[in-house]
Amino acid sequence: MSGVRSISVGGRYEVRIGRGIAADVAPLLPAGVKQVLVVHSEAMPQLAEAVAAALAAAGLRVQRAEVPDAETAKTAQVAARLWSLLGEAAFTRSDAVVAVGGGTVTDLAGFVAATWLRGVAVVHVPTTLLAMVDAAVGGKTGINTAEGKNLVGSFHEPAGVLCDLDVLDTLPRADYVAGLAEVVKAGFIADPEILRLIEADPQGACTPLGPATEELIERAITVKAEVVAADLTESWLREILNYGHTFGHAVEQVEGYRRRHGEAVAIGMVFAAELACAAGLLGAEVVDRHRSILTSVGLPTAYPGGDWAALLAAMRRDKKSRGATLRFVVLTGVGEVTRLADPSDEALIAAFSALG
Repeated sequence: MSGVRSISVGGRYEVRIGRGIAADVAPLLPAGVKQVLVVHSEAMPQLAEAVAAALAAAGLRVQRAEVPDAETAKTAQVAARLWSLLGEAAFTRSDAVVAVGGGTVTDLAGFVAATWLRGVAVVHVPTTLLAMVDAAVGGKTGINTAEGKNLVGSFHEPAGVLCDLDVLDTLPRADYVAGLAEVVKAGFIADPEILRLIEADPQGACTPLGPATEELIERAITVKAEVVAADLTESWLREILNYGHTFGHAVEQVEGYRRRHGEAVAIGMVFAAELACAAGLLGAEVVDRHRSILTSVGLPTAYPGGDWAALLAAMRRDKKSRGATLRFVVLTGVGEVTRLADPSDEALIAAFSALG
């Protein structure tokens, strides 16, 4: 697992994985780029400076823009500020944006790139596990509104993604563990070997220096790359990547985004498993396996005391809903995914009650 690995996303762009590669952005930019805006989180000024310096050394004019950490970055106000910077610097359609940060930064920067002049190039340098295995790959961009998460956005594929595993070494443990939720999700929907590796060494899975860490990350990215290569615009297949997200996003919204995304998704996966079980689609042993694996790495599997009415209202605003019909991604077995439309009230309440 040494050296730099490259995963192709449908032959359209590459996700490069390695150590010490965060500043190797220039080769991923399209030919003809003259100016670059480096958008970075408040937590990443030094890495952003290194990326900017490398781009300047490659002969590019570089500007930097710092944005807030977490979901507070994904607002129309922050996006408008970045559009103003692009306008003031006279960015043309042949220029580019580089995102250095976690998933909220890649979502925001990707959205700004998608909407400036109807689309300029963007390269992502994700700095969290969650961003590496999920947000930075796939071309989904978006910002939040008061009514829900990622309700405003577009599909805009990056020109490339650089996953420098060195940056994970200083990531707080709680943030790293939260990112594991998306890795576990990839295991349940498509790659059972991920689940086996975690079950064999859950403590090793909780650290960026674990013996199977690089394989887990590469496998999770591969799952996402293969899905989005086949279905960029979420016409059908790509919906499977939302496993656990319908209830998870509702939890985030109701709680005002105070909970880590991965923690909410972990709870959402248990809800989806319980819902499938209540609907007669999934065996209890697979539900138990959800709880066992997620608990073993320190992710939550219970949600006592939640406001069911508020959560249900938030789920009805989910992007997968059609009219008044709720739609969920559920399993019929490990690696076997289907959609459950309009589940009964009894099944929904049974699943929610099981989280208590």
